[in-house]
Amino acid sequence: MSLRLIFRSLPEIVHLCSALLCHTDAVEIQSIIIFLFVILFGSYVQSVAGFAMGMTIVAVVGGLRLLDIPTLAAVVSLMTIVNTTFSLRGQLQHVHRRLLFFIGLGQLPGIFIGLWLLGYLDAEDSRTLELCLGIFITVGGLAMTIRPRAMKEVSGGFFAWVSGLLGGLLGGMFSASGPVLGWFGYSQPLAVNVIRATLLSSFFMTTSTRTLVVGVQGGLTETVLTYAALGVPAVLLGAWLGKAFPPLVSEDVLKRGAFFILLLMGVWICFSALQPLPAS
Repeated sequence: MSLRLIFRSLPEIVHLCSALLCHTDAVEIQSIIIFLFVILFGSYVQSVAGFAMGMTIVAVVGGLRLLDIPTLAAVVSLMTIVNTTFSLRGQLQHVHRRLLFFIGLGQLPGIFIGLWLLGYLDAEDSRTLELCLGIFITVGGLAMTIRPRAMKEVSGGFFAWVSGLLGGLLGGMFSASGPVLGWFGYSQPLAVNVIRATLLSSFFMTTSTRTLVVGVQGGLTETVLTYAALGVPAVLLGAWLGKAFPPLVSEDVLKRGAFFILLLMGVWICFSALQPLPAS
């Protein structure tokens, strides 16, 4: 990724921003600005620390209710496709193909189950959906603070399939399968470059499949495509800043700060979801 890519995108960004400014009010413009800063932060942290950009975006944007959960998940999927495509350049030879195969077998049914749950809860019980998101972010944030102990041998196909199934379910619902698959990946006695390439490939498969299904269902709305188009340059810029201007604090301090934000937003989402509805 280079700054040149960002400059190439500037005409499209300016055109989109001009269209938005003409057709949105001040509150919506403020939401867009916050959204872009969250993406910049998430991409910067992932570039430095190597962990879930998607989960950070889902936590903060979902917690602030800038976008509804189905729209947000669709936007994150599109941005993750771009992020993983760039990140996997020159890395495909490191993929552990057997693990990826069984992860993929589990992901496919998991994605469909997750999308069904998302659609059902969004239509029938949005408060429960919001509570599920809060619990997921809180537990995921806690899980990501604990590095799993590496196993003595690479896991068999069944455990990879189960991890893929759970990761696919969460990917289908929230487009954030990182906590499950990340925990599974980093518990394997493999080189870091093999783990990262395998995980990135699994994220690409999840988000690509999810986007295809959502597109067939008509879920790639103008709002989704607009926010994704605005977000992609922010992803690239955040990644470039992470490499060009590493933080003054240590990586561990940066991680703890990001995990704290995840926990805070997760608890806040749970609290908001449990509040009684106002009397009509």
